[in-house]
Amino acid sequence: MMCLSTLLLLLVVFVGQSTVSSNPQQVSPLPVLEQILWERNMDGVSLYRIPVITYTPGGNLLAAVEARKSSGGDAGPKFLTVRRSTDKGYNWSPQNFIVNDGSTYYDGLNLGVVLVDDIMSSIYIFYSVCAHYEKCNTSSALYVKSVDDGITWEKPVNVSAQIGTKMFAPGPGYGIQKKYHPHKGRLIVCGHGTLAGDGMFCLLSDDHGKTWRNGGDVKSIPYNKPKVSGDFQPDECQPMELPDGSVVVNMRNQAHYHCHCRIIATSYDGADTFDIENVVFDPALNDSGVAAGALYHRGVMYFSNPNHRTSRINLTLQWSYNNGTTWAGQLQIWPKSSTYSCMTTIPGGLEDHVYIIYEKGISSLESISLVRVSLYGGLL
Repeated sequence: MMCLSTLLLLLVVFVGQSTVSSNPQQVSPLPVLEQILWERNMDGVSLYRIPVITYTPGGNLLAAVEARKSSGGDAGPKFLTVRRSTDKGYNWSPQNFIVNDGSTYYDGLNLGVVLVDDIMSSIYIFYSVCAHYEKCNTSSALYVKSVDDGITWEKPVNVSAQIGTKMFAPGPGYGIQKKYHPHKGRLIVCGHGTLAGDGMFCLLSDDHGKTWRNGGDVKSIPYNKPKVSGDFQPDECQPMELPDGSVVVNMRNQAHYHCHCRIIATSYDGADTFDIENVVFDPALNDSGVAAGALYHRGVMYFSNPNHRTSRINLTLQWSYNNGTTWAGQLQIWPKSSTYSCMTTIPGGLEDHVYIIYEKGISSLESISLVRVSLYGGLL
């Protein structure tokens, strides 16, 4: 029999979590600042792609991208490069090339996930190498770690000995540290596999990144078989945690199974499992087959992607007051060429703003741009 003190504790937790997610303050998002952080041929790099962004333990901002050295293709040699802002996004440091995969490595590094461990005040950036098996036959997942707020970075750590060498492409986006039970404090990084063995897969750590293991997944159908249009093929993804402790993963619908819209999976055990009855589609979120941004903040869920069924144009921010059951409004960020995006806010700092980093161009991808969005009326 449950004792009275335990029952009262559970009631307090339930009421506290319900209060966080019920009756959130209504938002009226408005862009108040935009600037280019990377652009074609900057510092001699052919093209910058796959932007991710996060707050830092010190209350600053950190952005990271792939610097594709000589071509715009997904394979080929690259740098991993970062920039920091210590004044809420107004000014940014010169880029810091923190990983160099060499000049002859044909299937180089691919971003990736940025992850903050708030308890240990550390930052991880996850990436893969040999993700496409182009002139190589063993894929690896690695991370670099910073313990000084993203100023310096330790040497890369290969986690393949712990998780295996099945291709795992993290994100792209951010990872999460669970703030609620179950498994409070757990680090979660989600990503996808090869196109044949595609699907959404998560890596978990319960010891602040010392060890990693494979967690829950949503596998493609048919699994490990060539795909055709219309197959079930979850792909690039972004996890979020809700105040009830559930983990919601917003996923790219690569082969447009069921609709040209997003796939949503929910786990109630800290991403250990994703039951099929908790995998749904959101017809309100158009998906042309592209990575997207998602964020849960102050009781409001936000989503950013090219809002078009078939083309990578019209980057749009949308928001929901009921955890994505319905979407209350939308704001166009950029009407022309736009693809991958990622979002963050600064906890304990400028919480009335959301930062969106995205790939931007006129007719093709030309730059990585950052837009700061005021959530409550546009005041700086």
